[in-house]
Amino acid sequence: MNKMEYPNQTDGAYEIKSGGSGAKGFVLWREILMAYVSPAIMAGIGGLVTADKGLQLGALTTIGGTSALVAWMLGLWLRSRGVHKRWISGAPHLVVVGLFALMGAMFGLFAAWATSGLLEIMIPSNDLAWVGRVWIDFPLSGFIASTIVIWRWRLAVTTNFSSKRRR
Repeated sequence: MNKMEYPNQTDGAYEIKSGGSGAKGFVLWREILMAYVSPAIMAGIGGLVTADKGLQLGALTTIGGTSALVAWMLGLWLRSRGVHKRWISGAPHLVVVGLFALMGAMFGLFAAWATSGLLEIMIPSNDLAWVGRVWIDFPLSGFIASTIVIWRWRLAVTTNFSSKRRR
């Protein structure tokens, strides 16, 4: 009797089922959602613990919103041009993440400078309480979002590349 006549009933019961190559791809809306939710939850918890209403409000607006915006812009760039840049996928993972995190923080500083400068021109009294927070919220959000997106993108690209090479 061979194995084909009496198959083992546990064959396939413990296999890991996966669709396609088994690697999760880079899905932009999921990355934007993750970039919004992660810092917003952490800042919201911090606001609850310290009873800081400004931080609680900032968690949902300036912190989460800036993170989502940076994730969206970086994700679009990575999808269109990131695959063609060999240094992004070829350099060590931590170096690439560090560079993009620094660029995200610099973008946040620029956005804070532009926002506060524009609001000073439009609203001279600066009665908006959140304007003072943008100098911390925007660079920190850019840093966090860039780190999350580039880390997850590199993992997706590396996993897809290695699974294609095995075939």
